[in-house]
Amino acid sequence: MKYREAKKDDLPCIIELYCDDGLGSTREILSDPVDDIYVKAFADIEKDPNNRLYVIEDQGKVIGTMQYTLIAHINRSGSKRAQIESVHVHRDYRGKGIGQKFMAFVEGIAKQDGCSIIQLTTDKTREDAHRFYLNLGFTDSHIGMKKHI
Repeated sequence: MKYREAKKDDLPCIIELYCDDGLGSTREILSDPVDDIYVKAFADIEKDPNNRLYVIEDQGKVIGTMQYTLIAHINRSGSKRAQIESVHVHRDYRGKGIGQKFMAFVEGIAKQDGCSIIQLTTDKTREDAHRFYLNLGFTDSHIGMKKHI
């Protein structure tokens, strides 16, 4: 397994990973070629030094992805935090410790970046994901809220 920053050529595989579940299948656009909205979003992420899109590659195939955002804060004595979002591992690779290693990889990056906290949100319906994150040492210490606009 190889963990690396995503390339534009990875977009079709990343979008397939997003679509490969009940939630993503209703909100993502799976098309060939990749819809321009994803190409623009990738370009925005690529330009931002505080945003990174990572993938897991197995024998040349993208089998996992996550987005990492570095956030500077005034509180907590001016420490930084890492926001992790859109974590997906292909269904054929789940339950094999790959997600654990991916999260350990990004935790190492967060430490290098000087973060004191890694935070994430996960949909209330994703009970397997909740167990996964709790087993990694995350706590459900806050209530996350979103407003779609």
